[in-house]
Amino acid sequence: MFRVPLLVAVVLVIAFAGGIFSTLSLLEATVGFGAIRLGAWEAFPDAQTASADPYAKAHRAKGGRLLYGSAEGLAFQADEDDSSEKLSAACDYRLSGQTPITRAWSLYVARPNGQAMLTTDGRPMALNSWTVLRREDSSFVVELSKDAKPGNWLALSGGGPFRLVLTLLDTPTAGSSGLLDLSMPRLVRVGCRNA
Repeated sequence: MFRVPLLVAVVLVIAFAGGIFSTLSLLEATVGFGAIRLGAWEAFPDAQTASADPYAKAHRAKGGRLLYGSAEGLAFQADEDDSSEKLSAACDYRLSGQTPITRAWSLYVARPNGQAMLTTDGRPMALNSWTVLRREDSSFVVELSKDAKPGNWLALSGGGPFRLVLTLLDTPTAGSSGLLDLSMPRLVRVGCRNA
């Protein structure tokens, strides 16, 4: 007597749980469609616009993030170096070059989920266009390492993966169609420690 309703209930629970799990895993996997990749850097220029795809809108709502409008800025992230190797805090990296034309920019070390890493010992985890030391040609070099380095240095902590986030603010590149012609800073692995 209760066999058929019990089977229907079990099938519905499996269907709902599977649907919720697959949706959440898809939201973790991508910000949406329309990504552009420039060397190690990746951005989603349409993620913050009204014409964003449903996955980008759901990802934004789930994360509770306020994204920049297309005229305000563009956030690039790097999970790999220029040779397509995953970024690891057990290694040292060198970021060199120039940013695209922008009024201001910020660069910080983040966890793989995008949350900024914070230190309690005062080691630098972020730089911006006002604090970076530049060369004569306006380029810069930033060392990423657990050990302190002279010049521009961002501290790495732990030994696992990390992400770099470079945000360009008030930049004409965010709203232009010439995004693919941009020159982004190079990110090169210098060496690794034995873990």
